[in-house]
Amino acid sequence: MHAPVLDLTLTGPLDVHVAADVRLALAAAVDAGSGELLVDLREVGPVDATGLGVLVGAHRRAQRAGRTLVLADVPDQVARLLFLTRLDRVLVLRRSA
Repeated sequence: MHAPVLDLTLTGPLDVHVAADVRLALAAAVDAGSGELLVDLREVGPVDATGLGVLVGAHRRAQRAGRTLVLADVPDQVARLLFLTRLDRVLVLRRSA
């Protein structure tokens, strides 16, 4: 398998105020390629429940398209939220090499 290409970088908060735009960007990225979709989260700020829903929705869309959504360089605060909600068991998380 080829190494994933950095397909998308998210910055700032991932909350109800930006959810629709992020959802559209992730959907376009999923639909535009094949294989792994690497989403760099290193610059993402606070994430709320709506933001988590966007990530789960993108994960499901990627699965339906035969792709794997990979969340890269997840900030500690976001990783803790994913752990507490047990989404770390569903979503694929990866640190940069």
